[in-house]
Amino acid sequence: MGIPEVLRPGSDITIVTYGACCRIVLEAARLLSQVGIEAEVIDVQTLLPFDPERHILKSLKKTSRILFVDEDVPGGTTAYMLQEVIENQGGYYWLDSPPQTLPGKPHRPAYGSDGDYWSKPNIEQIFDKVYEIINEIDPTNFPVFFK
Repeated sequence: MGIPEVLRPGSDITIVTYGACCRIVLEAARLLSQVGIEAEVIDVQTLLPFDPERHILKSLKKTSRILFVDEDVPGGTTAYMLQEVIENQGGYYWLDSPPQTLPGKPHRPAYGSDGDYWSKPNIEQIFDKVYEIINEIDPTNFPVFFK
């Protein structure tokens, strides 16, 4: 209980997620690797207890960038995970870019899975958010194509 699992090793950014978002984040990480961005994907496994051995912090020390992805509403689980890692574990010491969250939309999700794409984070949103973070530090190699 409480021991996160590294689903995909990476060196450029740490993406923290859990549950149904793991599959979506892994696919986004695969696509990001095709443009030269290696994302470390971590499944937190449980929220209580939350990473007592600080595996996420170890990943953050390696990548210096972090994104929390979850299907909960803004201010929900992504905010909790951010607070645990950045505030309570001192992760802010290791950041080279501002920490980011990518939660679900601020509304009640659809009952059917056909509404998931619009109410929860999707592959394109994750790709775009990570690319934007990496663009900030290396705009020459990762130029903005559209906005």
